[in-house]
Amino acid sequence: MKLYWHYVMLHLKSLWQYKTSTLLLLLGQFLVAFNLFLGMWFLFQRFHQVADFILEEVVLCFSIVLLQFSLAEMFGRGFDSFPILINKGELDRMMVRPKSLMLQVLGAKFEISRIGRILQALITFLAVYQTIPWDWGFLEYLTLFFMLVGGSAVFMGMFILYASFCFFTIEGLEFFNIFTDGAREFGSYPLAIYGRRILQFTTVVIPYALTQYYPLLLLTHKTDQKWFALLPLVAMLFLVPCIAFWCFGVHHYRSSGS
Repeated sequence: MKLYWHYVMLHLKSLWQYKTSTLLLLLGQFLVAFNLFLGMWFLFQRFHQVADFILEEVVLCFSIVLLQFSLAEMFGRGFDSFPILINKGELDRMMVRPKSLMLQVLGAKFEISRIGRILQALITFLAVYQTIPWDWGFLEYLTLFFMLVGGSAVFMGMFILYASFCFFTIEGLEFFNIFTDGAREFGSYPLAIYGRRILQFTTVVIPYALTQYYPLLLLTHKTDQKWFALLPLVAMLFLVPCIAFWCFGVHHYRSSGS
């Protein structure tokens, strides 16, 4: 961990050499996230609820998912840009160093601009928190914490899985955006509104729903199943096959020749 934070500090120092550019990047990410919120707001001006969910519940879901994704992307951006490391031959140099390859890829890029999205998510969450019609206790706050940790882990797992395929394809597979950026987009709404099949897929195959839909029901008092609070921790097991596939890819990697 000491080495990883050293990587992070190096990235921060390099970015801060261009203060204006960095601040504009933060502002741009904030406005992009704000634009997504405005689209949701205008939708609810016309339709007062989606399925059984009112505006406050959907905004709560939106802010949590945005925070999950932004945290994962900020720390896991190295995996998202992994094809660049392969094509430039940087990966070959990393593999001969006496340090963990995964740690080096994590430290290859730290996306500070995602703080703009995190700020937007926090502002949105605090705004809706003041208006929610439910009383929250220790269980709800614990559930919220588990949702953030579990959701970030699931998104990080997807970034690792995306990078692992690049060991065999060299180039990145763009269809993976369906499961990363796409999940952030359609995950802004409770997953049940997309139908039973989508809910089943995101429960069993890629466990978004375990960190979004089911614990959200507990936060909004739509269920009394208290064990839903633990589902985000179960979703973290998704990291196990992702890391296993990463190790498989490392073992079978052949240099790109760059």
